[in-house]
Amino acid sequence: MSLELLLCLGTLFLLAGIGAPIAYAILVGALVYLGVSGQGIGVAGKVLLDGLYSGFVLLAVPLFIVAANIMNAGTISDRLLGFCVALVGRFRGGLGHVNVVASLIFSGMSGSAVADAAGIGKIIIEMMTKSGHYTRGYSAAITAASATIGPIIPPSIPMVLYALISNTSIGYLFLAGIVPGLLMGAVLMALNSWISYRRGFAIEEGVPLRELPGLTIRAFPALLMPAILLYGIYGGVTTPTEAAAVAAFYALLLAALFYRALSARALFDILVESARSSAAVGLVIGGALILNYIVASENIPGLMADALVGLDVHPLVFLLAVNLLLLLLGCVLDATTIILVILPLFLPTCRELGIDLVHFGVVAVVNCMIGLITPPYGILLFVINAVTRIPLGEMIREIWPFFGVLLLALLALILFPDLVLWLPRVFGYAG
Repeated sequence: MSLELLLCLGTLFLLAGIGAPIAYAILVGALVYLGVSGQGIGVAGKVLLDGLYSGFVLLAVPLFIVAANIMNAGTISDRLLGFCVALVGRFRGGLGHVNVVASLIFSGMSGSAVADAAGIGKIIIEMMTKSGHYTRGYSAAITAASATIGPIIPPSIPMVLYALISNTSIGYLFLAGIVPGLLMGAVLMALNSWISYRRGFAIEEGVPLRELPGLTIRAFPALLMPAILLYGIYGGVTTPTEAAAVAAFYALLLAALFYRALSARALFDILVESARSSAAVGLVIGGALILNYIVASENIPGLMADALVGLDVHPLVFLLAVNLLLLLLGCVLDATTIILVILPLFLPTCRELGIDLVHFGVVAVVNCMIGLITPPYGILLFVINAVTRIPLGEMIREIWPFFGVLLLALLALILFPDLVLWLPRVFGYAG
């Protein structure tokens, strides 16, 4: 490892350690490397422009963010919740089931775990606590755990970022996330049922079945969004980036014209907030592009690949080791940083060992989502704390069982790649 790289990493970890935003830490560390190595700041500009011009797929990120914020602002979330309550609210632990099913449905619209937790999650936490059957900590914990499904079922902002660094098909990545997302929902609902019986949670008063068709009709236009997205991508009508634009436009039509729940002022606020969120992601992407250039200049991926192949590492052992590392990194780093900065280091080795990059990407994204609820960083815990004022301590005490079953689901995805690759293969994926 060269002196320049040591100074880069030292600066990065020092700034991150004293609380600087990770994007700034990466950018400053990268600039230190370029300055010490005598390459000049112009190299950073060239790398950024080359990365952005070749990364047309990045346009999908702000568009999905806009779509998610519009869905949260209108009455769309309320209509979806009414549908979910009628569907599964009649069982023991019903509102917990509603929480998970709502996340499964909303994940087909936002692609963002934070949007899920801050939007529809806040509403259902209030429903659970007002019912008097659930503690604040349990309501917040199951909300955080179910929000991790958001970026697994398409559309998915993290998978768009992974496609950027791995040059894999976004369409196949989206397809590959459907079964894992359903598996995560199933294990969370199973755990909720077990805890509900064990703690004796009361059964909610069920919505009469005769009202279900009406509630379904009210929610139907919103439920159409995932179908429109998937048909657009897999029917050859749109590219994934164009599908993101369609999603944002469809959400706007629903909220403003069909449901008449969005004013001009509210739309302006949504666009401003979406711009801020997109800029935050963009800073990390910019820093990651420069840092990846530095890593490539030092030939670190090649050295790692040569060392691991020389050790004759079994692909399964490699996958398990990488996922253990990602779980540890998830305690202190956000998912965007892990995907853009850490995962590129392992891609050459995956190719050498014959590990399918779609399988690796989905497993890595699931791992990163679990990291969102892992203390001490656990950004979803902080988001829910910010929007509900439920103390972090109460959430952390309740989060561990959900963390455990999600780890079991992750292990199943690692050991049985067909859970991830079956659906893409049905649609022609040759991997």
